[in-house]
Amino acid sequence: MTPGEQGATDGAGGRQRAAVIFNPTKQGVETLRAAVAAAEARQQFAPSLWIETAADDPGKGMAREAIEAGVDLVIAAGGDGTVRSVAAGLRGTGVPLGLVPIGTGNLFARNLEIPVGDQADAVVLAFAGLDRAVDLIVADITRPDGTDESHVSLVMSGIGIDAAMISNTNPDLKKRVGWLAYVDAGLRALPASKPYRVVHRVDAGRHHRSKVSSILVANLGYLPGNIELIPDAEIDDGRLDVVVLAPRNLFGWLLIWRKVTWENRVLRRSAIGRQFLDLTGGNRRSEIVYLRGRSVELEIEGDAEEFEIDGDEFGLVAAARFTVDPAALIVRVPH
Repeated sequence: MTPGEQGATDGAGGRQRAAVIFNPTKQGVETLRAAVAAAEARQQFAPSLWIETAADDPGKGMAREAIEAGVDLVIAAGGDGTVRSVAAGLRGTGVPLGLVPIGTGNLFARNLEIPVGDQADAVVLAFAGLDRAVDLIVADITRPDGTDESHVSLVMSGIGIDAAMISNTNPDLKKRVGWLAYVDAGLRALPASKPYRVVHRVDAGRHHRSKVSSILVANLGYLPGNIELIPDAEIDDGRLDVVVLAPRNLFGWLLIWRKVTWENRVLRRSAIGRQFLDLTGGNRRSEIVYLRGRSVELEIEGDAEEFEIDGDEFGLVAAARFTVDPAALIVRVPH
């Protein structure tokens, strides 16, 4: 018997039942409870199981608790950290994940077109949306002291200046202006940033030794501000998208910025624009290189570098291996 079948018989009168995993320190919990109660009545669900996250566990253990309780749906109410942790607990279970975004980034929800600014609509979607199987990124990292850790990424992981930027983000400013705080952090991090040398390879290909500012391993392509970093990224293609940023100077950063804001967002959307890029060499620039595969191995030469997952800092790493776990998570998305 699957978890979903078990849950269908455990609810009152044989009704399905959801679990809501939420951060009790966030505002709007009472409003959330009212929206969930309305959705339960509309979809004929039994009253939901409510589980609070903890300081030392933002959701993974709570997701496993919900699975053991036999629920049919798990709703993560929180930011990217909560959603990522709950997703790690649901990985491979087949129990769908509903998203109610609360926070500043919400990259995963934004990429899936979940209503970020309307909690009530997000709750309705969590109960009545379309089930979609999506990939997960598994990041096996090695710390500078040689210890190993494994983490799950939903959107994008990075080693280098992007992680340093996130580490330098002012938390108070982030609360006030949201993702725009990353712009402030980027302006402060860029002048002090130094490229690092890394040996990397995709799948079982040959090793490449490069001097880079950052390497990003992605499942989705959009960043805050509707910036399309990886135009061809698909969340369910069974592949990782790798972006190697290797600008030589400030002009190189300007070329990268032009590519992601003008070429990716505008020119690539038309046949004429793509022809223009081919003729001018826009798709062959060395400042930004796109790769794709099922696995990526990275070994940093020299000092360890900052590491981030889905916009959250994760300390220093000396090496990392990223693999795709295809269709490992079921998410409720718009029809």
